[in-house]
Amino acid sequence: MTAVIETKTVSKIYKSGSMEVKAVCEASFQVQAGEFVGLVGPSGSGKTTMLAMLAALLIPTNGDVILDGTSLKKMNEADRVKFRREKIGFTFQSNNLVPFLTVRENVELMLRLNKNFDAVSSKRVEELLDRLGLIERMNNLPSQLSGGEKQRVAIARSVIHNPRVVLADEPTASLDSERAFQVTKLYSDLIHEEKKAGIMVTHDLRMCVFVDKIIQISDGKISSIIESRAEIDELISCG
Repeated sequence: MTAVIETKTVSKIYKSGSMEVKAVCEASFQVQAGEFVGLVGPSGSGKTTMLAMLAALLIPTNGDVILDGTSLKKMNEADRVKFRREKIGFTFQSNNLVPFLTVRENVELMLRLNKNFDAVSSKRVEELLDRLGLIERMNNLPSQLSGGEKQRVAIARSVIHNPRVVLADEPTASLDSERAFQVTKLYSDLIHEEKKAGIMVTHDLRMCVFVDKIIQISDGKISSIIESRAEIDELISCG
């Protein structure tokens, strides 16, 4: 089976004068279609840098990132922008909704940017908002939503254009425990049902109850990859 996400000894090194800071060091792993992965580690461990490289926002210093069979290293900037827009769904910690667009318009945005908005996709927007419990809020502005509702809109926006890869950077950091579990389960359900490859950066091990695999990173290096359900549950209980 060909992995949807694959990193091959990926490193990101920042230079400041004669000093080098290895934010990520020779990381290799794979994520399959329909697999939801938790990327965990302490603050400053390299999680966000790794996610930015997977999102084609940062170019690795060494190694390569291969998404859906395509090497990011071989792309120019214009190709990366197009690839990112079409193949990747990204949710930021702060949700980054457009404040002057309604819920529906925020979700439609990716379809319109990809010139793929029509009657069929419009119906999909409504179906997705209904599933996420937002159908009655679709004409509201972000300022009229709760934190959990905003994050659900961000989830809808990240998957509406049917990307192969879904990435989330601490999507539950600003939510209370109940809403955090709800949001993470929504991610898990969508990724599993629509056979996407999903990675969620999180500092909260409790959220990993919904993932299929945990990648632990420390000081820029992958320290372990845990795939056993029993081992994942044990890590959560000890965390």
